[in-house]
Amino acid sequence: MAVPARTCGAARPGPARTARPRPGRGPRPGPSARRPASRPPRPLLLLLLLLPLLLLPLLAAPGASAYSFPQQHTVQHWARRLEQEIEGVMRIFGGVQQLREIYKDNRNLFEVQENEPQKLVEKVAGDIESLLDRKVQALKRLADAAESFQKAHRWQDSIKEEDIMYYDAKADAELDDPESEDVERGSKASTLRLDFIEDPNFKNKVNYSYTAVQIPTDIYKGSTVILNELNWTEALENVFIENRRRDPTLLWQVFGSATGVTRYYPATPWRAPKKIDLYDVRRRPWYIQGASSPKDMVIIVDVSGSVSGLTLKLMKTSVCEMLDTLSDDDYVNVASFNEKAQPVSCFTHLVQANVRNKKVFKEAVQGMVAKGTTGYKAGFEYAFDQLQNSNITRANCNKMIMMFTDGGEDRVQDVFEKYNWPNRTVRVFTFSVGQHNYDVTPLQWMACANKGYYFEIPSIGAIRINTQEYLDVLGRPMVLAGKEAKQVQWTNVYEDALGLGLVVTGTLPVFNLTQDGPGEKKNQLILGVMGIDVALNDIKRLTPNYTLGANGYVFAIDPNGYVLLHPNLRPQVSQAVGRVGVGAGDPSKSRTPDFPPSLPQTTNFREPVTLDFLDAELEDENKEEIRRSMIDGNRGHRQIRTLVKSLDERYVDEVIRNYTWVPIRSTNYSLGLVLPPYSTFYLQANLSDQILQVKLPISKLKDFEFLLPSSFESEGHVFIAPREYCKDLNASDNNTEFLKNFIELMEKVTPDSKQCNNFLLHNLILDTGITQQLVERVWRDQDLNTYSLLSVFAATDGGITRVFPNKAAEDWTENPEPFNASFYRRSLDNHGYVFKPPHQDALLRQLELENDTVGILVSTAVELSLGGRTLRPAVVGVKLDLEAWAEKFKVLASNRTHQDQPHKQCGPSSHCEMDCEVNNEDLLCVLIDDGGFLVLSNQNHQWDQVGRFFSEVDANLMLALYNNSFYTRKESYDYQAACAPQPPGNLGAAPRGVFVPTIADFLNLAWWTSAAAWSLFQQLLYGLIYHSWFQADPAEAEGSPETRESSCVMKQTQYYFGSVNASYNAIIDCGNCSRLFHAQRLTNTNLLFVVAEKPLCSQCEAGRLLQKETHCPADGPEQCELVQRPRYRRGPHICFDYNATEDTSDCGRGASFPPSLGVLVSLQLLLLLGLPPRPQPQVHAHGSQRP
Repeated sequence: MAVPARTCGAARPGPARTARPRPGRGPRPGPSARRPASRPPRPLLLLLLLLPLLLLPLLAAPGASAYSFPQQHTVQHWARRLEQEIEGVMRIFGGVQQLREIYKDNRNLFEVQENEPQKLVEKVAGDIESLLDRKVQALKRLADAAESFQKAHRWQDSIKEEDIMYYDAKADAELDDPESEDVERGSKASTLRLDFIEDPNFKNKVNYSYTAVQIPTDIYKGSTVILNELNWTEALENVFIENRRRDPTLLWQVFGSATGVTRYYPATPWRAPKKIDLYDVRRRPWYIQGASSPKDMVIIVDVSGSVSGLTLKLMKTSVCEMLDTLSDDDYVNVASFNEKAQPVSCFTHLVQANVRNKKVFKEAVQGMVAKGTTGYKAGFEYAFDQLQNSNITRANCNKMIMMFTDGGEDRVQDVFEKYNWPNRTVRVFTFSVGQHNYDVTPLQWMACANKGYYFEIPSIGAIRINTQEYLDVLGRPMVLAGKEAKQVQWTNVYEDALGLGLVVTGTLPVFNLTQDGPGEKKNQLILGVMGIDVALNDIKRLTPNYTLGANGYVFAIDPNGYVLLHPNLRPQVSQAVGRVGVGAGDPSKSRTPDFPPSLPQTTNFREPVTLDFLDAELEDENKEEIRRSMIDGNRGHRQIRTLVKSLDERYVDEVIRNYTWVPIRSTNYSLGLVLPPYSTFYLQANLSDQILQVKLPISKLKDFEFLLPSSFESEGHVFIAPREYCKDLNASDNNTEFLKNFIELMEKVTPDSKQCNNFLLHNLILDTGITQQLVERVWRDQDLNTYSLLSVFAATDGGITRVFPNKAAEDWTENPEPFNASFYRRSLDNHGYVFKPPHQDALLRQLELENDTVGILVSTAVELSLGGRTLRPAVVGVKLDLEAWAEKFKVLASNRTHQDQPHKQCGPSSHCEMDCEVNNEDLLCVLIDDGGFLVLSNQNHQWDQVGRFFSEVDANLMLALYNNSFYTRKESYDYQAACAPQPPGNLGAAPRGVFVPTIADFLNLAWWTSAAAWSLFQQLLYGLIYHSWFQADPAEAEGSPETRESSCVMKQTQYYFGSVNASYNAIIDCGNCSRLFHAQRLTNTNLLFVVAEKPLCSQCEAGRLLQKETHCPADGPEQCELVQRPRYRRGPHICFDYNATEDTSDCGRGASFPPSLGVLVSLQLLLLLGLPPRPQPQVHAHGSQRP
């Protein structure tokens, strides 16, 4: 068994030594194999090796001198008895054969339809193409209109707030907050007051007559730039409305301006009440992708000795904010420099700017320490070398160097001459950070001489604005390229800020077409990006619904290999602490038949949802090849043998799947279809005869009466899958209430009603009658107590789960949607009888109830063969009484044939073997399922441990089974988890990012005129103006690093049956003592029968296999190793990074505001009078920059 290469650093437990080689291969070497020692003579060595096996049948258990450990043929005999008992019960009560006959008897009520994979994917891909093409046409109309409106607009220098009428999306929240910016200032803006109606399509209250405007908190609404922007974009309102008239399915239409203004339609209040709103459209994934071509960026940070205190903290924050402007199409590296340059992280070359890599950078940046002298040459040479490395995967488009420094005199012209001139293919952006008296001319010159831009970041408030405005420079070649650059791009999946859930966005850049005067050069500024959202749910509706079976599905990926659609795309969201929502290992986890519900809207993720196809599924070579082919836009079909996780993520099954894929034309997406062989065909109910005869409500149809609760006592309880049978059907999480709503609606609608999904409705009624006949023919006349059964059940593709008798439904905890029930899906994938012990959490809940009994589910698929076409439309099974079957298990694994037979007497003169009943104090007998979970035990005290991973019950024995290849381990990683931030270790310290002067500083006259004092003065001003920003309030700013949930990685480990499929004896050597065990698979089940001596040696407890999901430090598999083996991807096919007509003269100007000594003296007086600035939680995430 190969040990997975990607691990979290967990060491594999040491192997146990066995008495003989394992079947098919040699034993794993134990510790003794490593000890150098002189060899004994060969005959003696052979005797020593064979001695344990020769003595194995004769070895007696301690304390039981009259008994010996059972011989191999005895254990095999017990195993056969167990197999026969299980087979007999399932034959009598399962009703597999009878259900086959029922289907054949009702052959006139259904047709067998075929899923043709190639036709299916072609049709779905075409439907998705048509859907997206309608959005593309709307985008083009909006972009053209915006460019026309802006070109016709006349700039007004004297424009005032009261001249503009618009709906401020944040106005209601700000009016409710007496400490808000506008309330404090007494805003003069003429804000509209609107009425809203609830719209389920938007999951929000909207107004279709107006647009809404959102302006970032750190931008002054009354500035001339913003007011002119609001003035000309008002005309977009009519275009938005006209677009919706042409296509009523349109969702959010948004214009994101390069000034930071967002105008969107339809109008709805902003979703950030009682929180600091840090939303800036220019930092959204869709805007970044649409505003520039892909980037290769190297960030170099000056960490010389002059960079210390607040300046260094400003640099760290600036780098983190800069990283947030990058998307998955970009590549980046970060290095620090003084006399020498070195990477801040383990990444030695450019890496993809995905969420996990950026997280590594952000953590590494915090460890930078200032020392040494400034060496610009070292920093720039390192950066140019990085950009010239052609042996790695990179964006191969815009190349740039971003340098953060506090200042210096060296212009390093020789470096630019060597690496970048005369073509100037690398842009250089320089950032002067902090308050200082250095000459900034060299920094300006570097930027201007290399087609870049110079920025100043004197304080926290300037960080957000100045780390994103470089995008305007990168947009110049796009604007100058004109129509050629008007390319619609589709984004990765991300969460909509207004509550739509998971969306993709079509983007189109909007260019400034004005000229400064007749004959003047063409304007080269990007006005912004136009975007239209498409909810993933709208795309999912175009995919086959319920006809693919429980284990068939459609998926789609983008050029990065990230999934757009996939049943395992279910990002998990946490609230205050840890992980909540759909948790890994949670048996209640569910999904819709083809896809999961939308991301819960408790968190406003700023991160895109980037789940690679190879992480959504269990990776193997076949899937790597399929992924590459899909990214390249090819078509294909392949049948593969692969591993799949169970829905509850406790098991792994080896299955056969058919993959078929095609590109989605006019997009860069690719669509795939996955079908198990048994889902090639499906049943479609044909109730036309009944429908023609009964032009009455559906409730009058034959078989409908068996859905009524009045029939449950005699026919068993019926759960119906909560599907969308009809548009007017009210959904409910309570199945009883959902059934009630369903029945009430069926009293009104006819079988051929246009508002209902006839396929779902008719199949439901068909399966209601089919399962009722199973009750009539098999279950009703049987005595379940005779065989210690709690219930019998049947579940179908049509959505029916029938549990008999009715009272057993009270303890039925399986999902009423069969496609979401783990037992149902696993039974389809496995031959024979699948045992499912209760999950430990569920078990504990049941044991809290008085007079309640724990049950073990046993299920098997019903396979039909109709006219040479094979399908599996149903699963049947029984629920065993745990206590009664534990007693029965003892008898079956004993020397008695039945419970009434007396025990065989053994004494000094009559020697006999131990068994699992008489010798339960010395002999451990267990049934373990294929996931390594305890199902039955002859130890009464272990009954409450049924359902636990067996290593938690007997770590030593489970380790031996693993080391002897009865089990194989599969490790994987869940990249969709969300974890709360770790609490800071220095809770009593001042907030990070804020400089706090010491007493010595106050007494030092030089400090009064220093950069630190000036910066502190700025913090005080920000604190006074934006009172609410800097309060140490428990309700932190939305999106602030201290409170924002971020993605994290959870390591998952599953076990499944290995290569050993025979009866096998072994000895566990524990040093001073040993332990015998025998293990054997039970035919036609997922059970392993194990008989072992009970452990007596404490040394045997060493080494424990883990199965629980664990948080993986450092974000899972070692990122530094993974980037050395980058997965295949394909970047955008068009790049706009150069235009010969670009005017680079606008390259930034320094404007330093010198500190006033009088102001500083006043500041010190305020401080001495006890009026210090307010505490600032994580200030570096906010800012206040006025255009």
